Amino acid sequence: MALKLYLIINDKVGIISVNVTITNVDDRKPVPDMVDNLWVLLYGYKGYISNSLEKNSP
Repeated sequence: MALKLYLIINDKVGIISVNVTITNVDDRKPVPDMVDNLWVLLYGYKGYISNSLEKNSP
């Protein structure tokens, strides 16, 4: 069984959030739970931003 690791890091390379899923999970699925309590701007590859995530952005 293969796994995928998701990290959210700050500008000082400090780990803010961690999530591990199996490989058949969509890469966008863990994001809402990982950022639920964050009050920051998120930057990432545009291809991974789903419509619902884009609508929730400021």
